Amino acid sequence: MTDETPTLGESFGQDEILRRIPHRYPFLLVDRAENYLEGKSIVGIKMVTANEPHFTGHFPGNPVMPGVLIVEAVAQTGAILMSKTLDVDVTKTTIFFMGVDKVRFRRPVVPGDVLRMPVDVTYARHGVFRFHGRATVNDALVTEFDFAAKGVTLP
Repeated sequence: MTDETPTLGESFGQDEILRRIPHRYPFLLVDRAENYLEGKSIVGIKMVTANEPHFTGHFPGNPVMPGVLIVEAVAQTGAILMSKTLDVDVTKTTIFFMGVDKVRFRRPVVPGDVLRMPVDVTYARHGVFRFHGRATVNDALVTEFDFAAKGVTLP
């Protein structure tokens, strides 16, 4: 039996997130971040509320968060990790989603759910990061996938 305590990293809220990525309402899909470990991992948190614009049409009487927005929320979490690790100046560099692989959806996400989005770096070199991301609600897996992003200098 070992006496090891899991390493918990830095946590931060909207102010830091807004400094790290250019997304704004209604497309900012991460409310806070926890357990940031530089160059390694982060957990994004998204409070899913009934007043989000996509629920009006997806679906009336049975609101379900679109899967593509769950993927985007996890990708934004990865962008926060990448931006903070590289200490990116968002006025000069934007982190762009490059690709996504092996996406699997396990259950719907509805208003009132809290998405926990753990993201782990699997590769980082020459400004390209590859990640494995997941989304859970109450410890139940909602989706998981691999994705990549790259920092691009703005003109």
